[in-house]
Formats: sequence, structure tokens, C-alpha cells
Amino acid sequence: MDIRDSLANQNHRPVKPESENDADDQKQRWPLNNGSSDLGDWLRHRGRELNETPRGYPPLSWNRSAQITPVCPRPLPCRSPPKCIQMERHVIRPPPISPPPDRLPLNDGEEHVMRREVWMSVFSHLTHRDLCVCMRVCRTWNRWCCDKRLWKQIKSITPLMLSGIIRRQPAALDLSWTNISKKQLSWLINRLPGLRVLLLSGCSWVAVSALCTSSCPPLRTLDVQWVEGLKDAQMRDLLSPPTDNRPGQLDNRSKLRNVEDLRLAGLDITDTSLRLIIRYMPSLSKLDLSYCNHVTDQSVNILTAAGTTTRDSLTDINLSVCNRVTDLSLTYFKRCGSICHIDLRFCKQVTKEGCDQFIAEMSVSVQFELIEEKLLQKIS
Repeated sequence: MDIRDSLANQNHRPVKPESENDADDQKQRWPLNNGSSDLGDWLRHRGRELNETPRGYPPLSWNRSAQITPVCPRPLPCRSPPKCIQMERHVIRPPPISPPPDRLPLNDGEEHVMRREVWMSVFSHLTHRDLCVCMRVCRTWNRWCCDKRLWKQIKSITPLMLSGIIRRQPAALDLSWTNISKKQLSWLINRLPGLRVLLLSGCSWVAVSALCTSSCPPLRTLDVQWVEGLKDAQMRDLLSPPTDNRPGQLDNRSKLRNVEDLRLAGLDITDTSLRLIIRYMPSLSKLDLSYCNHVTDQSVNILTAAGTTTRDSLTDINLSVCNRVTDLSLTYFKRCGSICHIDLRFCKQVTKEGCDQFIAEMSVSVQFELIEEKLLQKIS
């Protein structure tokens, strides 16, 4: 079979006959346009392009009178580019576990007379912006300014601050009314195992839903006031045990079981959510239900019923601006042996007479007083 027929069968198209005078056809056939028709020169030049000598080619004896059409490899089929997997550009690690130096080393080899705790008392009066400036002075100050005591609360969030938050490892993080995304919050809580206070009031439920995973740290205080879209169904997802546990690490307990202070002001929740709170938060002592329009006397009855954990653990409750709560709720609060603070301000159906009667009946065992109108507090 002629070599032209072979090429035609491989590429499924006819091969144009050669012409020695056709310069354009010669340019398409040969990769080099240097006026040379020597196949050996072409192979050697190709080897230099690939930064290696051509291997596997036997010595060629070239007859210039012969006409041989070089066989070009078939082009590879077009493939869609692989999907780009977004990876983290940098690995952010917390400060070293080893204790920081106690004194500041000087250039002459001596140490500064002031000890670390004295410097810490000075740093405690600086703003976070000033602390960031101090961290650029030297390595010792950089270590000292990363102390958790100086970063108890971080109130603003930008993409550039995420790595700084991880490095400082705050115990309390205030992200209220920020536009933090679910991806950012997931990235943070997965790297803050020591986080105990998380304030997310005013954020969206899409972002708050990052707490539904097994990476959520053991929080003590959770503020989800006025979270848009947070209702009974979302509370179930938030309080239920996570479903993304790794094999061998199955935990049927809620990740929020250690919460002691829960703030739910302004949410569209009902008694269904309160039953979930009783079930999954056995350590709850402070509960904020202000501005929750569906809270009624029956809600208080559920929280203080016999056999519930909140009956014994609840110390502070805020029911201000809950217009469906009446004086009947005060009789239910008599069941709570640890109650110390009851906020019923701006509850239209709660009367001053009902508060006075509660104080009189509780005076046999516990003394209460009215700090403000409809604001009851235990006398210590």
C-alpha cells in the first residue's frame, strides 16, 4: 500500500499530491522554515527544542533525490480542561505552643529590665490596630501581642482578617451584623477549637448553618438574635447531632450541648424549638426570648415543667416585648429553684400587681425585688 493511501486512511481525508514548486505546501509539511530540507537536521533541531537529544532514531542516509513525506503524529482529541479545585493558598497555624520569652532581648545581648507581664499590662490598653503595629516591631513583641487575653473579642470581619483571627485563637468572637459567608464561618470554626463565645446576631441563616457540622467547637455562649430565616426547622438542624461525623467518630450528642447562654431574640420560633432546647441543651442557664411573638404562657410552662433540665438550670430569662405572656407565667417561675432574673418589661399583659404578688409569695424562701417596672431580680 502506498504511504499516501495509508495516511488517507488514518486521517480519513485525502492527501494532496506533492509538488516540488509548491512552497506553501512545503511550509505546512515541515515544522522548520529555515530553507533546509534535511530530515536529520530537522530531528536534531527538534531534539534541542525538547532540551534533550533525539533518541530512538537510527542513523539516516539521506538521498536528496528521494521524496519522502514525513509522517506527522495525529493531533490528540480536544478534551475539556480539568475542573479547578480551589485550595487554600496558605496554611494558617496558631502561635507556637512553647511559652513566649519572659524578657525582651536587646541588641547588646542583655535583656530589658521589664518583664513580660508588665508589658502585657501596657498592651491591654491598646486597640487592635495598635497591637498590629506592635507586632511588627520584633519577634518577641509579635509573640506577646498574640496573647489570647488581648484578643477576647473581634468585632469586624474582612477576608484579610481571617488568617489573623486564626493566629490569635480568640475565646470570644463577635461577628454580629456582618456579611460573613458560610464558607468563611466554616473555615473559622474548624480552626478555633478553643472558641467559647460566638455572636452571630443579624447574620443570615445560610452563614449560621455552618454550625450544623461536627467541626463546631464546644461553645458556651451562642447569640443568633435576629438571624434572617431561622425558624423551627432551622433550629432542629442547629441543635440536632451532626450527620457528617467521620467513620469511627460517631457522636449522637448535639455539638451545642455545652451552651449555657442562648440568645434568640426576634426569631420566629414556637414551642417546638423550646422542646428541642430542653432536649439538647442540658446546661442552659440564660435564655433570651425577647421579641419572640409566638412565646406564650404555655411556653413558660414547658420550660418549667417537672422533669425538664431547664427547671433546675435556668437562672436568667428575658421575655421582654413578648405580648402574649401574662401574669400566669409568674406562677410557673415559682417552680424554678435557681431563677434569679426575670425580664418582663414591655409585656402588655403583665401587670405590676402580678409582679408584687410574685415577690410576696417568693419571700418565704427567696427575696426578689423590682429593679425596674416588670424587671425582677433576686436579692443576693
